[in-house]
Amino acid sequence: MDLKIKDQTFIVTGVTSGFGRSVAEQLMEQEANVFGVARRGELLSELKYKYDSRFEYLNADISEKGAVDKLIDQLGVTEIQGVFVNAGGPPAKSFLETEISDWDEAYQKLLRWKVNLIKKLLPKLINKKYGRILFLESSSVKQPIENLVLSTSLRMSVVGMAKTLSQEIADKGITVNILAPGSHNTQAIERLIQKKSELDEISYNETKSLFEKNTKVGFMGDPEDLASLALWLLSPISKYITGQTISVSGGSILGVYG
Repeated sequence: MDLKIKDQTFIVTGVTSGFGRSVAEQLMEQEANVFGVARRGELLSELKYKYDSRFEYLNADISEKGAVDKLIDQLGVTEIQGVFVNAGGPPAKSFLETEISDWDEAYQKLLRWKVNLIKKLLPKLINKKYGRILFLESSSVKQPIENLVLSTSLRMSVVGMAKTLSQEIADKGITVNILAPGSHNTQAIERLIQKKSELDEISYNETKSLFEKNTKVGFMGDPEDLASLALWLLSPISKYITGQTISVSGGSILGVYG
């Protein structure tokens, strides 16, 4: 299928690992251009070496103060067709384990910078009457996950913001959607497995097996599989899909609207 994204430019945050890296690499394999943001300079250099002119980057923690402004400045007059909004989440904790400072930090890491980024990109997209905005959140926004109260709460705020925004700009050629992944082979799931292993006092491998069984399909997903759906949602041919939160969870969401 021709996604019609050749030579289009996309922003991908959290570009050096997990879902961000898979989305970026698949975009560039489809001959699109990527402007990536991440903290790990050596991995950014690795992507630049591999993809050359198709890849530009900003070495920064996108959730920190001033990073979004640096990104906008570095983009300059570059035309952007879409953005994959993605970053790591807060530590795995139960509600009783959290402090107020944890909630303040989670707001910064999961919501504030995303609002700031989209507000600063929107004038460019509205002006050209085209754009694709895709958030990477978690399946916990549809079905809460144990020990993820910070992530679940603030990611649900992102979903509420994105749904409302999608309705406000639907007639401007801009779509806004959310991907909500369940258990995938990423660093994030490794931390969650380790946390549950310690709490339940069972081995890491036993805990991982429980996560796999919970998917219903019996295995955890690969970031590359989610990336293929992300590319379609970032492409022009997804023009009639907006305001949707799509879970990618191997059947682990039990509700009929999962």
